[in-house]
Amino acid sequence: MVRCNEVPHKKASINELEEKAHEARRLLAKTFEIAGGGHYGGCMSEIDVLTALYFRVLNVDPKRPKWEDRDRFVLSKGHGAGGLCAVLALAGFFPVEDLSTYNQLDSPFGMHPDMNKIPGVDMSTGSLGLGICSAVGMAIAAKLDKKSWRVFSVLGDGECHEGVVWEAAMAAGHYKLDNLIAIVDRNTLSMDGCTEEVMSLEPFKEKWEAFGWAVRSVNGHNMAEIVDALEATPFEPSKPSLIIARTTKGKGISFIENRWDCHYAVFNEEQSERARKELEIC
Repeated sequence: MVRCNEVPHKKASINELEEKAHEARRLLAKTFEIAGGGHYGGCMSEIDVLTALYFRVLNVDPKRPKWEDRDRFVLSKGHGAGGLCAVLALAGFFPVEDLSTYNQLDSPFGMHPDMNKIPGVDMSTGSLGLGICSAVGMAIAAKLDKKSWRVFSVLGDGECHEGVVWEAAMAAGHYKLDNLIAIVDRNTLSMDGCTEEVMSLEPFKEKWEAFGWAVRSVNGHNMAEIVDALEATPFEPSKPSLIIARTTKGKGISFIENRWDCHYAVFNEEQSERARKELEIC
């Protein structure tokens, strides 16, 4: 669907998106190695979704990050800032070299995103649940102002243990926000362990549907499935759309995959060398 004031740009093919996601994982790993550690688990699991958004779906202009008619993106799982910053850099919002200062004194790049310091970041997040609430507010504002731009938000599944997430979900359904698309990074692990052991989220899809959302589930590392779902939104008229992206925490670095204790990690030299080899970092 072509919308008013849409920025004309080449939409990456599935193969190009897969290559770009691999490049983003390499950049993320190098960034965290320089920084001395980072939220590897959730950043690696979200990369494919973020790549599909910024190189195929979002109507944004890296040269005008505050362009009024752009689509908005809110990283509700703020600890995933490393993944978002890697993708933003590759998309041209700022030089890739700037990430060499990540989490250093006076750097604009911290472990959570800052909308006042990082071009392309539409909302400062970190406190879980804050992001999706902000996204709902943005979507309501677009409706009131009769704007055609949309709001996308990525949540963590551990984040969905927060009650405020469900208050936001209820409001989105009530106000029929079909300009809101949320994606849950469903890697089934939080910093405290398996989400189903900490506090069960299942039946997850049915809960969102009960709050008035139209829901689809995809393989969060299958680029074709991700793109098909994102480009099919809104799934139903007058309903917000939710995509449950089934992912692997730590995707791309074998020794941290599916490990809750690598939500945040600091690699020793041996682990760093192994990660560089697996990600084909020169």
